[in-house]
Amino acid sequence: MDYKELDVWVQARELVKKIYLLSKDFPDDESYGLTSQISRCAVSVSSNIAEGCVRQTAKDTINFLSIARGSLFELETQTILASDLEYLSHDESEILGEIERVKKLLNGFINYHRKL
Repeated sequence: MDYKELDVWVQARELVKKIYLLSKDFPDDESYGLTSQISRCAVSVSSNIAEGCVRQTAKDTINFLSIARGSLFELETQTILASDLEYLSHDESEILGEIERVKKLLNGFINYHRKL
């Protein structure tokens, strides 16, 4: 199956779009700080899912999926920090819900590959 057809990749890609839309309103002095970091983490999730899907062994695939999961937890932390700094308004719970959905999908995908 092509990785672009996987729900986990599609949802991770949607998350990137939402993170970019949210972070564009961060203060200008954060452009090289939290704005950059949160964007890179969001992109890392979908990128590592894609890279993991083309690996030859389940072990290699799981490694890249685990990196994606680590980036997802970083993204969650950065979203909470952005909220603590009052860069986000009511959007925090919505984006954290999106992150949680991707976490569940990614965990399921990792577990699937562990059984191979």
